[in-house]
Order: sequence, then structure tokens, then C-alpha cells
Amino acid sequence: MKDLFTPFQLKGLELKNRVVMPPMCQYSVTNIDGIATDWHYVHYVSRAIGGAGLIIIEMTDVDPDGRITDYDLGLWSDDHVPAIARIVEACHQHGAKVAIQIAHAGRKAEDAEVPVAPSPIPFDENSKTPKELTIDEIKQMVHKFKSAVERAVKAGVDAIELHGAHGYLIHQFQSSFTNKRTDEYGQDLTRFGKEIIQAAKSVMPSKMPLIMRISAIEYVEGGYGLKESVEFSKIYKEAGVDMFHVSAGGEGQIAAHGRPGTHAAYQVPFAREIKEKLNTPVIAVGRLDEPSLANAVIGNEEADLVAVGRGMLRNPYWTLEAAAKLNKETVVPKQYSPSFPTK
Repeated sequence: MKDLFTPFQLKGLELKNRVVMPPMCQYSVTNIDGIATDWHYVHYVSRAIGGAGLIIIEMTDVDPDGRITDYDLGLWSDDHVPAIARIVEACHQHGAKVAIQIAHAGRKAEDAEVPVAPSPIPFDENSKTPKELTIDEIKQMVHKFKSAVERAVKAGVDAIELHGAHGYLIHQFQSSFTNKRTDEYGQDLTRFGKEIIQAAKSVMPSKMPLIMRISAIEYVEGGYGLKESVEFSKIYKEAGVDMFHVSAGGEGQIAAHGRPGTHAAYQVPFAREIKEKLNTPVIAVGRLDEPSLANAVIGNEEADLVAVGRGMLRNPYWTLEAAAKLNKETVVPKQYSPSFPTK
């Protein structure tokens, strides 16, 4: 039977285990230039030392005004590549593979003077009213995603994740709650996402997987539910997505912030549904910090990989601790081996 420490392979991506560090914004860029700092280096490399199989670098934006805040990472310039490459190379030295989440915040870009969106609807009463993107601007945005993916590949990443969840720009286009357009990007809510997927695939090596993070349920009146997310995921799979990272929320209340989502593994049923209906690999995420629970998700074949967010923020060595608790074989750095049980 499969467990949390069974190796996993998808196309050219080979993982030593099924533990994923999901993307979590650090808001730690110091010069507001989008370039990764020593904080990011230590943050990610310590999780590689701690045994994670796949590390997904936080939301990294395709445009300066596409950041949630001015302290987020960017990949809109070649100047960003060396710092990301440094992180990737070091993580590889410790046996972890690295993906990076490529994104644009859309109307949730707090520090943009004029945020952009599919429709001029502010995120909430405290947010700026975004500018509605023109057709030409949408085409330019797709190209920005393509260029950022190309730079990520140049930096040596092992996989790309597109952020189509949590109320950011791709999500805004695929939701009738935020997309009120009457043109082709409103008539087909998946068109923007499809174009980005196809653009990304055009500059990715053929054996490199493309992951897409989605919100399976919006948790807002008038938003979409699981039935709709299954359908748009089928379209995205056909366009080129190789794996889905299944989260929820983003419009109104982001689930992980408290309501709903107050119980362990609350999003696992969504991941299982996407996996079964699409016959495609998925990453489960959401309150899976307990090793026996994370292990059960894999053993029960509800998901192929398990993302551990807050647990790994608290403890960079979560994966090594999980192996010890589950009595599983894993490689412990020799410098730390005296503190772990031997068989």
C-alpha cells in the first residue's frame, strides 16, 4: 500500500516522498523589488533539509502591480532569476524538488495604484475599484504569465504551479461572481485560464509537470461549487494541466482563515472528487498537520500528495518528525541523526 513516504513520479518529476510544502506568502521582500532575499533562502532550504519531497515557492507575480503587496516575490524581470535559482539549487542538494507558483493578484493587489480585474468590482468595501482589462490588456497579461514561466524554467525549477485559486486573477475570470463581462472572456469563463495554460506549456520542457491550484468551492452566495469546479478542471486538464492542487475559498471568506474549515482535512473530499472525476493526480491541502491523518489520505488513495502548510511553518522538520512518528524510512541529515530513532 502507498503511504506518505512512498516515492511519487509525474512525467519527469520524481519525488522521494509525498509531502509537499505549499506556497505561503512571506511578505519579506526588503527593497520592494520582488527579488528573493536571504529570508526566502533560509525559509525554503530549511524545509528541504527537513525532508519535504516537493517545495512550492510562494505566489510569485508576473507584474509589479500584480502583487498582493509590494513585499511579494516577482518574476517580471530577468533580475529575479538568480535569487530563485540559488534557492532551487540548494534545495536540490538536500533531495527536495522545487515548483514555483506563478500568479497575479488582480483586484486583490492591495498596493497597486489601480488594480486590474475582469470586471470593475472591488474585493470588499475597503478595497480599490479595479480597472476592467481590455482585450488587448488580457493578451498582454497572458504574455506576462508566459514570460514568468520561462524565467522560472531558466531558474531550474522542477514544476510550475499556476495560481487559479483564492480569488486572484485567474480565479476572478473563472467565476461568474467576479466576471461580468459580455465578450468572449465572459461568455467562456475558462478562456483566460486556458490561454495561460497553453502559453505556459509552450515554454516548459515536455517532461515538466504543470500544476494548477484551484478553489473547489467559493463559499460565497452566488459563487460556484464543486460541480462547477469539476467541469472547469476538466477543461483545464484538456488544455494541459497535469495535476490539481485542490483548495477552496477566496471570495468573501477564505476558508482557511476560520469559516468554514474548522475541522481537520475539511478540503480532502474536494481533492478526492477531482481525482476521481478527472482520473488525474491531485494534491490535498487544508489542516493536514497530523502525520497519521496525512498518511491516511495517501493510504486511502484520496490524494496523491499532501500539502502541510501551517505545520511546516511551525516546524521546518515536520517531514522528519512524521517519519519518526509513523515508523517510516527516510533520510535524516547526518548532523541531526543522533536525535532521531534508529531501527
